[in-house]
Amino acid sequence: MLNIQLEWTPNPSTLKYVLDRAVLPYGALNLTSREEAAAKSPLAARVMEVKGITAVMLGPNFVTVTKGDDGEWDDLNDGVMAALEAFDASGQPAIHEGALVRPSPEGASEAERKIRHVLETEIRPAVAMDGGDISLSRYEDGVAYMHMQGSCSGCPSSQLTLKQGIESRLREIVPDLVEVVPV
Repeated sequence: MLNIQLEWTPNPSTLKYVLDRAVLPYGALNLTSREEAAAKSPLAARVMEVKGITAVMLGPNFVTVTKGDDGEWDDLNDGVMAALEAFDASGQPAIHEGALVRPSPEGASEAERKIRHVLETEIRPAVAMDGGDISLSRYEDGVAYMHMQGSCSGCPSSQLTLKQGIESRLREIVPDLVEVVPV
């Protein structure tokens, strides 16, 4: 039987469902439409069938669910829990083959490699604790363009975290870093 632990996140529009088994082998997969979910993840597609759910992010052992304006957590939570349990019983894989891609280090600058290393070893694990994820989209001209997902997307405190926390840490390892901006 699947054990699910519900956790609140700093973003009032998201909840984190921690499962007692692996969801992804690494990283995270953020899906913001039913079509995208259907193409990449049977698990996310099932959760997005719950009326009022607008996004699903899969992590190593959790599922972060985002609701739209029409919906209250008291009602949505029952549907999400049922969807997670039904999916677990189905025996399907969480994602389709090829849906999760690691960025290639080939051609990356030394600064970009350093940023990706700190993201993987320090920042992403901390952000995942709150049901979110952050990844480097690109680094050019001293600007690190970050993609924020899950509970980080639209979170009231995400800008503060990005500027005061992440930007400060990355400047320690990449002195030429001018700014970190969301994309």
